[in-house]
Amino acid sequence: SSPKERTMSWYGGYGGFAPYVPVATKIARGHAAAKKLAAKEGRSPDPVQIVGRKIAKTFWGLKWCENLERYRDFANRLPRGATYVRNGSVADLVIEPGSVRAIVGGSEAYTVKIQIKTLSPSVWKAISRDCAHEIESLFDLLQGRFSDGVMTRLTRADDGLFPRPSEITMNCTCPDGAFVCKHIAATMYGVGSRLDARPELLFTLRKVDHRELIGRAASTANLDQ
Repeated sequence: SSPKERTMSWYGGYGGFAPYVPVATKIARGHAAAKKLAAKEGRSPDPVQIVGRKIAKTFWGLKWCENLERYRDFANRLPRGATYVRNGSVADLVIEPGSVRAIVGGSEAYTVKIQIKTLSPSVWKAISRDCAHEIESLFDLLQGRFSDGVMTRLTRADDGLFPRPSEITMNCTCPDGAFVCKHIAATMYGVGSRLDARPELLFTLRKVDHRELIGRAASTANLDQ
């Protein structure tokens, strides 16, 4: 049967129990499938690799994970998802404009696809306007760095860059009937880890250009001040 599309509006039950498969076998299956897919797409696999217990360590990754944990529908599956992403089960994770794709090792290698709506023009306009007044120095501006105030504004829960539950649609090829399976939860945590190293991917995901914030700030009187 085809994978069930899941939108963040309800929480389903559990599917049937799969036969036990050793963790090492699950991980190996995921990486084998990721290698095959990446070769087909002319690239190398991009696994999520976490050192230590903390999934995210920087401002951007931590804020993503904090926001994820606000979603009521994720609550029951987050611990299992965290275990999966920590042990290397997310064998490939690709963040593109409006979507996240992943291969996660399990009883089989499962494919996760998460679609996220484009950030609304009105929200982006408000963010740009607010951030233009938060650039603290010319040096930071020219280096493309944002102040604490800008980063806080960008990651604000209700009107920042993070998607609202109604803007997210998810599916996984696993047989689990739950709204958020552990493979989806692991993928969402994987995004937080990826933002640690490449925070610009948050802008890519929401289909907006972070350079517009710098351009807007540079065109205002704030720069002269």
